[in-house]
Amino acid sequence: MPSTHAVFLRLSSNHGTTYFVIGPLIAHHVPGYCAAAHLSIVGTMARNGSNTEKGFHVFAMQAANWVGNKWAFLAALLVIALWLVSGPYFHYSDTWQLIINTGTTVVTFLVVFLIQNTQNRDARASHLKLDEIIKSIDQAQNEMIDIEHLSDDELQKLADKYQKVREECDSRSRRRKQKD
Repeated sequence: MPSTHAVFLRLSSNHGTTYFVIGPLIAHHVPGYCAAAHLSIVGTMARNGSNTEKGFHVFAMQAANWVGNKWAFLAALLVIALWLVSGPYFHYSDTWQLIINTGTTVVTFLVVFLIQNTQNRDARASHLKLDEIIKSIDQAQNEMIDIEHLSDDELQKLADKYQKVREECDSRSRRRKQKD
């Protein structure tokens, strides 16, 4: 008898954590699946990690959210406007130009690392969520789990394999339409 438990997918966003119910269509593929136990495991995993990891993660997320905000963009525009207006006062000197060049270089350099950190975490979490869904569906090919670690050649072979599957499907569809 199929389980009536729903599969929950935990997604984090800027506004907190949201749980999406995927439903019993997938849950019946997982005998004995307990959504409540899964949620408690996910909650436990979210609390693990060293204080340094948590601190940097919190800082990186908050900084990435702040620099991606419209107010940060407006603040940057204001800084540039003030710099431009101050040009005549400083006689457009080399020091005046050096200030904006150094400031923008340092800010860009640091923000690149913060944004890359949040992108890496988001991508890894998405891959793990997809791996969990693939693992939970009986008809899914488990070879697709963790494919982001394959070489470019191996990924191309997989892409070619699925391209052939798609071409075969299109061919069958055309033959069926011709019969009708």
